[in-house]
Amino acid sequence: MKLRPLIAHFDDASIEHIPLRTEDGLELGLSRVVRGRGDEPKPAVLLTHGLTASTDMFVLPETRNFVEVLLDAGFEPWLFDWRGSCRLPYNTQGPAYTLDDVALFDMPRAVAEVRARIGSRKLFMVAHCVGALSLSLSMAAGLVPGLDGVVAQGVFLTPKMPLGSRLRMSLADAMRPWISDIPVDFRKVGLWSKHTPLFALASIGAQCPDPTCQMIHNSAWASGATLFVHDNIAPVTHDRLVDLVGTCPMWILSHLRKMELARSVVAWNEGDPRYAALPTNALDSAHRIQCPVLLLSGSDNKLWLDSNKLCADVLHKRHPELRVDYAEVPAYGHFDAFIGRSAALDVFPRITQWLHARARA
Repeated sequence: MKLRPLIAHFDDASIEHIPLRTEDGLELGLSRVVRGRGDEPKPAVLLTHGLTASTDMFVLPETRNFVEVLLDAGFEPWLFDWRGSCRLPYNTQGPAYTLDDVALFDMPRAVAEVRARIGSRKLFMVAHCVGALSLSLSMAAGLVPGLDGVVAQGVFLTPKMPLGSRLRMSLADAMRPWISDIPVDFRKVGLWSKHTPLFALASIGAQCPDPTCQMIHNSAWASGATLFVHDNIAPVTHDRLVDLVGTCPMWILSHLRKMELARSVVAWNEGDPRYAALPTNALDSAHRIQCPVLLLSGSDNKLWLDSNKLCADVLHKRHPELRVDYAEVPAYGHFDAFIGRSAALDVFPRITQWLHARARA
């Protein structure tokens, strides 16, 4: 397995790469960012990305990134690339997977590895998008014990998408015989590709001329959603979007559609004994969540809408014993909550303040 190197640069910190293999035999990415000797008893924060993104989103060298903020705040950042990362080959090569695989194999393996290495220190997790969806299923199954707090950005237990995205995702299964994935780099696709109509569709109504931006910002892999507020992205980050997101496998859309229709994180492999550890409906097993949760969302999230606000309301009513907070960041969308030019001022302090409060508890 070839894990693409992180695109990162730190003047006063180093990155330690740690081998990680799941029970079903896949090699994943796990790294620790170390400042100083690396033996200080700092609280650890495990960061993970959304579908087709990677932990590159947390280490942008062109701006003050989330890892730098965590280091300055006294935390020890860990970076986890699950099988949906664009640093890994599994979105275009190897067997198809569902979020059941991520919840059953990837998330528990990473949490267990970090826990084994940090001992009794506090361990938090910050998860973005589909990474947060998968983590919620792991938490509801009781597969990630020992977490001291979780920040879920964009979505958690109650996925909710725009009507247009729901309709387009309904067409995903019909398209699979002809199209197995949706790329974002038009330079690699070419003009006479079977993917060209998807790029043409993404360009309709787009204000930005860049095909990659159109596919991500104006279409979200042909779903019709929007991943970020365009003005929140610095030009240098905009020009390297192709480094930050990758090809989306069509097979995963069926599971996402099933979840969205249920308005809950649900298992795909119902009745399969190999996945018996996972609940059929994570929301029905939310009482198994053992740690505090911060549900974070941009006010202009055009992909998951007010999913996390809905989640907070539902959990407060159905499980008042759970420790759930909700925070909304004005004028932010979804992906820009981490890659936005001013995220270090507008977004990251909300996360570190919440983490500090739980680290002292």
